[in-house]
Amino acid sequence: MKQKTAQQILDVAQSMVRNRGYSAFSYADIAKEIGIRKASIHYHFPSKDDLVKELVKRYQKNLARKCVEIEQEGKTPQAQLRDFVNLYRDGLQDNKICLCGMLTADLTVLNSEIQAEIRSFFSVTESWLARLLHRGCETEAWQCSQSVEVEAKMLLSMLQGAQLLARVAEDSSAAFDQITGACLEEKLSGVSD
Repeated sequence: MKQKTAQQILDVAQSMVRNRGYSAFSYADIAKEIGIRKASIHYHFPSKDDLVKELVKRYQKNLARKCVEIEQEGKTPQAQLRDFVNLYRDGLQDNKICLCGMLTADLTVLNSEIQAEIRSFFSVTESWLARLLHRGCETEAWQCSQSVEVEAKMLLSMLQGAQLLARVAEDSSAAFDQITGACLEEKLSGVSD
């Protein structure tokens, strides 16, 4: 029961952060959503910082697992890149964006431990993308005009920005596709959805 409650708290908090940001949710909001007392949340996560730190760790683990799944499916580098881009596209459901992207907007109010976890998330994600881009260069799936590390940073920045801009559009999925399609045209040519 305790583990189930902790997971419920994390699930609701993650949804709230991805939709509203760090400063726009409270333990009272979570308690109301789940139907528990605030004291129950404090039992599992003594402070909001403890909760958010755990959220970022869990989010990073989930993305790392999804990246491993993408790699293990044996698809072409273009198809793997499309699958990765779709993780961000799918993240727009219910008007939500990347947890760490949302938290970055509040970086200055977050403690140093959470900041370190967010930096780790982006570093690990950029490294995975750099390896994927390198495989694409090696197999001549695409040309790399810059270092794969720089290109990975650019790609991740584009995906984060695409989520933000798509979020304000009337049709967020179409807006996201328009932005990412234009930026990734060369790398994704020949890959169907």
